[in-house]
Amino acid sequence: MNLPPELVRYVDVESVSETFVDSVGLNSCDGHIARIELCVTRLDQFDPKSPPSKPSAKKYPACRLVMPMDTLARLAQELQRLLAAAQQQSARPPPGRAN
Repeated sequence: MNLPPELVRYVDVESVSETFVDSVGLNSCDGHIARIELCVTRLDQFDPKSPPSKPSAKKYPACRLVMPMDTLARLAQELQRLLAAAQQQSARPPPGRAN
């Protein structure tokens, strides 16, 4: 829905929790709707009684976002701003240390 921003009021919903993700899964776009899957990786349990082996893991979907293309464009803009701010922050010396 495209309403002018001044007509839309943000209301926080405290019951919506944060979800940690560490990878991006399947993505698709049909020209009208974009789908983005965010995933989390979990190490498989190992059996201490069996001989040592290489660790293995599984990737699980944690969040599936579905959005119209204009929202995807806005998300891309916000992510670019966030990345730029993170790069500036990492370029600064830690507090109390000079260059």
